[in-house]
Amino acid sequence: MDISFKLDPEVYIGADTLCMAGTIASRHGSRIMIAADNGLEKKTLNRLKEILEDSKLSVIIFDGIESESSVEMAESVAELSCAAHCDAIIGFGGQKAQIIARLAAIMAPMTISAFELLDGRVSPNIFLPVISIPTEGASAFSFTGYFIVTDPRSRLIKSIQSPVNLYSAVIIDSSLFKFNSANAAAFVLEGLFCAVEAYCSAKANFLSDSLLERALTAFAKILRTGAGSAGGISAQAGFDDSFAQAGFLASFGCLLSSPGIGAALSAAVSARAPITSSQCSAAMFPVVAQRLTNARPEKMARLATLLGAPKAASVADTAKCAVDAIRRCMEILKVPAALKEYNIPLDRMAAAAETARNMDFVSNSP
Repeated sequence: MDISFKLDPEVYIGADTLCMAGTIASRHGSRIMIAADNGLEKKTLNRLKEILEDSKLSVIIFDGIESESSVEMAESVAELSCAAHCDAIIGFGGQKAQIIARLAAIMAPMTISAFELLDGRVSPNIFLPVISIPTEGASAFSFTGYFIVTDPRSRLIKSIQSPVNLYSAVIIDSSLFKFNSANAAAFVLEGLFCAVEAYCSAKANFLSDSLLERALTAFAKILRTGAGSAGGISAQAGFDDSFAQAGFLASFGCLLSSPGIGAALSAAVSARAPITSSQCSAAMFPVVAQRLTNARPEKMARLATLLGAPKAASVADTAKCAVDAIRRCMEILKVPAALKEYNIPLDRMAAAAETARNMDFVSNSP
C-alpha cells in the first residue's frame, strides 16, 4: 500500500480555541487535572480554569512543571490525579508539560512508577485520556504512537510507546503562543527542521509531502520576513496564526512520515546538557541539512528556493544553497549555529549520540 494512517485525537486549531476545553473535557467526567508549565502567566492558567468550571467541572491544578523537571514529577501528577479521582489530564504548556501529562496519564490508573515504565517492566493497557494544549509549537512526536523521555538515572533518552487513543484532543490556540524576539527564531527553526526531516524521510509519501510542503512554505516565509525586519520574527503581523498552523502541519507530517536523526539528537543532547531542544535543533539544522542535500537533492532544492536562494544551474547546486540560506537566516536572527557556542563538552556527547542513533525511527533517515 502507498499509505496507511489513523489520527487518534480531535484537533482544534485557531485563535481562542481554548474556549472549547470545557466542552471537550466534560465528555470524560467531572474532575479534571491540569498539568501546567510553571512559566505560564497566572491569568492564562486562570482563564483555562474558569472555562472548565463554566462547564461544571472540578479542576485540580499542578503548575510546578519546569524545563528541567524530570519524569519523576509525573509520579507527583499521577498521585494527585489518583487522590482527586480525576477523569482526564490536560497537558498545558511546552514539550515538557506534554511529556509529563502523557506519562502521568499512563501511570495513574496502573499505579506504577516512572522507572517501571522506563524499564519496560509493564505494558500500559489502561490510562486516563489526555487533552493537549501546547504553547510552544511543533514537536516531531505530537501525534506519533511513541514519545521521547529522559531517564534521570543516566540522562539518556528512551522511547515510550503510547497506548492507542491516549490523546483525546489537541487544542492549538494561536493566541497562547507568546514568544520574545530572542527565542522566537529558535522555535521557528526547530519547526522548520522537524518538517524538513519528515519531508526527506525514507517514509515520506504523497500525503505527507503535501502537508509538509505547506509547512515548509509557512516556516520559510516567517524566517525570510523576520530576517528582513528590524522588529524580528515575533513582531510579524499574523505570526501567531501562521506559526500555529505550520507547527500542526509539521507534527502531522511526522505522523504520516517519520522524525529523523536530528529529532533524536536534539532530544539526546538537551537531556545531558544545559540547552533547550529548540536551541539544540537550530544548531543541528545546518549540519543535518548538509547531509540531506546529497541524499534528497530535489527536496532540498525546493527548500532553498523557499528560503529565497536563487536557482542554480542544476538541482544539486540549488540544493547546496539551502544550507547557506539556513546559516544566513540564523546569522541575521542571532541564533547560534553550532553546539560549541553553548560550551557543551564533547565528552558529554558520545553516549547521547549512541542512544539517539539507536532510536527505532532513526532508521528512516536517508
